[in-house]
Amino acid sequence: MLPSADSYEQLLAKFRWALPERFNIGVDVCDRQDAAKPALLFDDDAGRVRVIKFGELRALTNRFANALGALGLVRGDRVGILLQQSPETAVAHIAAYKAGLIAVPLFVLFGEDALEYRLGDCGAACVVTDLAQLPKLLAIRDRLPALRAIVVVDGKGVDATHDFQTLLDKASDDFAPVDTAADDPALIIYTSGTTGNPKGALHAHRVLLGHLPGVEMPQDLFPQPGDLFWTPADWAWIGGLLDVLLPSLHHGVPVLAKRLRKFEPDAAYALMARHKVRNVFFPPTALKLMRGAPVPPAHGAALRSIGSGGETLGEELLDWGRDTFGVTINEFYGQTECNLVVANCSRLYPVRAGFMGRAAAGHRVAIIDEDGNELPDGETGEIAVRRPDPVMFLGYWNNERATREKFAGDWLKTGDRGRRDGQGYFKYVGRADDVITSAGYRIGPAEIEDCLIRHPAVGMAAVIGVPDPIRTEAIKAFIVAKPGITPGDDLVRDLQAHVRTRLAAHEYPREIEFVSELPMTATGKIVRRELKRREAEKREGKTP
Repeated sequence: MLPSADSYEQLLAKFRWALPERFNIGVDVCDRQDAAKPALLFDDDAGRVRVIKFGELRALTNRFANALGALGLVRGDRVGILLQQSPETAVAHIAAYKAGLIAVPLFVLFGEDALEYRLGDCGAACVVTDLAQLPKLLAIRDRLPALRAIVVVDGKGVDATHDFQTLLDKASDDFAPVDTAADDPALIIYTSGTTGNPKGALHAHRVLLGHLPGVEMPQDLFPQPGDLFWTPADWAWIGGLLDVLLPSLHHGVPVLAKRLRKFEPDAAYALMARHKVRNVFFPPTALKLMRGAPVPPAHGAALRSIGSGGETLGEELLDWGRDTFGVTINEFYGQTECNLVVANCSRLYPVRAGFMGRAAAGHRVAIIDEDGNELPDGETGEIAVRRPDPVMFLGYWNNERATREKFAGDWLKTGDRGRRDGQGYFKYVGRADDVITSAGYRIGPAEIEDCLIRHPAVGMAAVIGVPDPIRTEAIKAFIVAKPGITPGDDLVRDLQAHVRTRLAAHEYPREIEFVSELPMTATGKIVRRELKRREAEKREGKTP
């Protein structure tokens, strides 16, 4: 927990990392907590609420850790977790950490191709999922030689799988957690870049402790008495898992879990009011949807803090948050490899529209040039984080080259451009690469292009982000059709469905333009910046 402080400067002067040599996320967020206190509140689709206390959570996770061992998994094996927000999701994560396994969170929006690549790349030995996701796994199982077991929630009687509850019923709730070092691997989260396949960011158990200042500051000195945390963000995203679920449990603060098929502002207001939610992480898209919808009269939400990350918040959105909830929305910044390193905290310093905040306590963040030299305040360069840092990843899974390229000396390069002013506030300027930011997701175009090229009508494909008032950016694809193919609306719909079902719903191109050729370098690489330039001119009316 952050030391008490009346100012940002006082906080920095007092803060010191206290990192134990031995540390296990599962033990920390579960076993050391007060058994009688609520840990999870699960609001199901029928409106029923299941309260799981820390004592029950300990028993459930011990049982599942024993069950994973009975399935033949050993320390260091990877476990894919393909589930929405639910008690089973939390149980699977915590049990994996206790057993010394490596958890691999996976979006339920992923299609077969996206799942096959990630599970194959990490060599997952087991996947925990539900009946809705099972057909995708069964379709690719024969192409995943390392996959030995599929555990299915409510999967009793399903051939070639194991039922989650049956495994729990057979297992003992007595389990001795694996004695892990703080630097031992615990988690792989896949992140997309602009070239090549998605990369698995491998994190150590210490990553939870590294996240804490960046959670506590934007949640206005979290925790406080009576706090209850909720986010509509999927727990498969680092924003849901390590910005909300695990830090909240670390502090003994209950987390509200709710499966949302679609984010709806009215339902969000009602949910927050019903459960007296005090703390929320809202992705930018959720905030924009809520701002664009009528605020229900006497909506009943009584929030103490709101955090948001993914894009810079404008003054209009900040004013809306104050008018609607009576609190200032605190922005924060980070990425999968090194998360929550910049944050606002309205309790300690003014939140300035257009600025992401200041360096979170314990993190050294700077602006560097192409050679890794730190730039003075006011100059634009690449946002970078100095190692060692407990929130920083161990490296990319089985990709030493990409890991080396992520650093300039001891600076981790974020790939984002920005500048810092004389008071230490960071301003986001733009991306140094071609990653698309859409609805809070960072999406690499290469995987989408590869998927499009697999369609029988596509000869070549290039993908960029274009401005979108709700999602920040929408995905646009430029397609060179194969000879003999006549482009049209039917083909557009077919291509969109092709990507949606094979990758993820948030990765399909909302706009498709058919072109005769793509701008290329001499070595055959697509010049996406040229496509962006042309698109910008078209939208400004400079070209037909």
